[in-house]
Amino acid sequence: MRLNRRKFIGSMALAGAAAALPARAQESLSDMMNRNRVLRDADRDGNTAAAEALIATNEPILSFDTVHNLQLAISQYEPFVAAGGWEEIPQQAYQLNLGKASPAAVALKRRLISSGDMVLVEYADDVFDQNTDRAVRAFQARHGLQVTGVVDEATWYALNVPAATRLQQLYLNFTRVQNMAAQLSERYVVVNIPAATIEAVAGGMVEQRHTAVVGRVDRATPILASSIHQINFNPYWHVPKSLVRKDLTKYMMENPNYLAEQNIFIYDGSGNTIDPSTINWANISDSEVNYMYRQEPGAANSMGHCKINFHNPHDVYLHDTPSKALFGENARFHSSGCVRVEGVNQLVNWLLRDNGDWDQTKVDATFDSLQRLDVDVRGKVPIHTTYITAWANRQGTVSFRDDVYEFDAQGKVSFG
Repeated sequence: MRLNRRKFIGSMALAGAAAALPARAQESLSDMMNRNRVLRDADRDGNTAAAEALIATNEPILSFDTVHNLQLAISQYEPFVAAGGWEEIPQQAYQLNLGKASPAAVALKRRLISSGDMVLVEYADDVFDQNTDRAVRAFQARHGLQVTGVVDEATWYALNVPAATRLQQLYLNFTRVQNMAAQLSERYVVVNIPAATIEAVAGGMVEQRHTAVVGRVDRATPILASSIHQINFNPYWHVPKSLVRKDLTKYMMENPNYLAEQNIFIYDGSGNTIDPSTINWANISDSEVNYMYRQEPGAANSMGHCKINFHNPHDVYLHDTPSKALFGENARFHSSGCVRVEGVNQLVNWLLRDNGDWDQTKVDATFDSLQRLDVDVRGKVPIHTTYITAWANRQGTVSFRDDVYEFDAQGKVSFG
């Protein structure tokens, strides 16, 4: 019987209490020495580097090569799924890590061997050893999770996704990538929403890869194809009308100084400044929603130091952000549809490389100056926002992501 997420989390308190009791009447001296040796000999950093090397290739997630790589992955998964797939991991594997001993480590090792993350061993004992640590990190890297070597909640759930579900993801994404590959040009940007990543591709190779924050489920990032045509340096942020009613009213009721603290000013249709205290935030009128709410350039600006524009009917764009901590999360689905970019200054430099007089030094200096500046991108760069939850690279590494918008569940393969 499969645990649901709430039952699993709720039962952790009981599991924690049970863990406080001695699992064995007395741990033998040899057991202690063996565990200490495991911890002493482990190369955690080396295991992380090996895991990241599996996915840090210069092959794009979206390309003709990906179609071929997905075909190979499907041919490997089909007979495995037909034979029954892999086993579920018991709840007792939760929070296992290097040096710990548990009967659940045996099941964990069998699961990791089944998916190719761990080399086949003659005998799987109950110690979470160096090889298990390396395998868990490889699994985490393939699934876009923080590479910690700990069977945390996100890792435990990903381990328990059935092999048949993974094969279905491969089928769907093979068709998705095949449909989109014909649209690709020599140079393009890809936002892969389920992975919350961005790739800058040229000549069939990834030249830059960026962590991103994308739209949450109720404010999804739209799937589209367009062209990047302009960079706004140190932009004003005009709060969308939808956010004025949904978010700004709530913030102002909680903290009447919120607008002042965020350097946001209100202007009427004639350009006159409106005092926030004159607005009834608990019952804001339509005319007041239609005021212009503008945040000044600066460190707190929601756009950060730049906004990257591409034509679309959804009023979405790529941008910098002052909230850098979000890039370190496993599930980066926090925005209202726009896409926040880690290391955006490097992407801006890449986009402007045909503009002649721009380089990384000039981009960084313009950021720091807080100067308002709009620059048109010569040779407009195509951008594709996509939904790819499974892909593979040339060395045979297969990556999966959660079906956050439930398009896999709906069987969607086209988004036109």
